[in-house]
Amino acid sequence: MRDITREVFEAVLFDNDGTLTDSTAAVERAWQAWAAHHGVPLERLVGFHGVPSRGIVAAVVDDHIDVDLATADIDRRELEDLEGVLPLPGAAAALTALPGRAAVVTSASRELADLRLAAAGLVAPEAYVTADDITRGKPDPQPYLIAAERLGVDPARCLVVEDAPAGLRSGRAAGAATLAVTTTSTEQALRDLADLVVADLSAVVFEVVDGGVRVRVTD
Repeated sequence: MRDITREVFEAVLFDNDGTLTDSTAAVERAWQAWAAHHGVPLERLVGFHGVPSRGIVAAVVDDHIDVDLATADIDRRELEDLEGVLPLPGAAAALTALPGRAAVVTSASRELADLRLAAAGLVAPEAYVTADDITRGKPDPQPYLIAAERLGVDPARCLVVEDAPAGLRSGRAAGAATLAVTTTSTEQALRDLADLVVADLSAVVFEVVDGGVRVRVTD
């Protein structure tokens, strides 16, 4: 494990849903309606948080269902439901503290990510990686490697902030340090994949210093 409070990072790479925004209710409504429409038992959907929608669909639908059409259906349902999407504690302050040294790395499409961030009243950093930009989703390292490349930084000197095991595995595989928030998963599910686990982003402060970013745990 790395002591992230003693490192200086070149950039901080944030997941969105469950890390910056609380979209749980909207996500659950959309997927429950989708599952009922396609005859997919809800128990098949367990354990996919942080995985792109196409990856989930391909893993859970029966062979007779067209994956492209079923993916388009869930994507439409999610775009249409933004009710109750809110910022998570500390999210706004974290983004504001890191001009030019942050990126959003999400398994959602760019359109959906933009809508959810706007609904939560958050201003996203310029650097952005979405499902539209990748060929392999979390837990593959590709999303975070692309984010580091876009910021022009070394992935090993980045801090990945995530709420889901798939995202933490993605960050670890990219060589980054990892900070987990227990907003959607238990500490037990995250602690072996994270260098530090906190309740949410209000538990840490990001400070831009010479050479990068330091992380401080609040008292």
